[in-house]
Amino acid sequence: MTPFAIAGIQMYVNAVETNVETMLHKLDVVMARFPWTQMVVFSELAPFGPLSRFAQPLLNETIEKFQAAARRYNVWVIPGSMFEQADDGLIYNTSTVINPQGEIVSHYRKMFPFLPYEAGIAGGTEFCVFDVPGVGRFGLSICYDIWFPETTRHLTSMGVEVLIHPVLTGTIDRSTEIAIAQATAAQFQCYVFDINGLGAGGIGQSCVVSPSATILHRSMAGEDMFPIEIDLDQVRRQRETGFMGLGQVLKSFRDRAVDFPVYNRASGVDGYLHTLGKLETPGQGSKAGLPLPVVPAVDPLLPPASAAEPGAALPLAAGKTVAG
Repeated sequence: MTPFAIAGIQMYVNAVETNVETMLHKLDVVMARFPWTQMVVFSELAPFGPLSRFAQPLLNETIEKFQAAARRYNVWVIPGSMFEQADDGLIYNTSTVINPQGEIVSHYRKMFPFLPYEAGIAGGTEFCVFDVPGVGRFGLSICYDIWFPETTRHLTSMGVEVLIHPVLTGTIDRSTEIAIAQATAAQFQCYVFDINGLGAGGIGQSCVVSPSATILHRSMAGEDMFPIEIDLDQVRRQRETGFMGLGQVLKSFRDRAVDFPVYNRASGVDGYLHTLGKLETPGQGSKAGLPLPVVPAVDPLLPPASAAEPGAALPLAAGKTVAG
């Protein structure tokens, strides 16, 4: 058995005031109540909320506070994410991984901003993989990233066994996201820690999923802190013997006979995608994706058809009629 204890923090997030001190207090509480916790994870954009006008430089005083807390409690800390004002002028949605010594191990920029609704946010291009010594390999993705299985495919092909996944979802597709979290755990035989916020930070329902796609915990719509001890040997066992002793999915992908042309942008096989409209927010009464009305051709030499008189017979197939 290779145990490791991860605590998710589902908390209220304010959009216009800092949430940093509340996060630090929650961290104090979880470590006081559950001192065996080894990693603490917050939701997407928890420190400063979902408004990009509060973007911070990559290294800032807030990160330093979480570094100090990690050292104090000898715990891994992933303080959700925050909008990063980069040196190149772009804004990214960036998460930071801090180890128990208070050192920054890695940063991760969300690859798939929730476009078109997260307009003005740039997508990252680098994956985040880090090792917890003596435990196993962890990876990080943020919210909408998980809708693109290629992101988790890449991480797990690099050996990731636990997917840390901060989210901010306050919309009606939360139940779909939970289904995707379960599907991800099954497809890639990994643990998934899917941590949502409240208020401006989401509608809760955080979840933890095992490599057999079992939901180990699902929060309700209130504040919650939930330490879960996982066993990474379960990941290794299922990857060797198959999902529930059945499909050995990662091995089958490794031994595949096909390379997928769609991932070569020069292949042309994705031509259909280029027939779709712009990636933009639909307006009121939008007809995007609907078929255009078919207007019958009119012979200008024929008189216009007159409306049927009351009681006249209307034609049906095969010469049958029915009274109007």
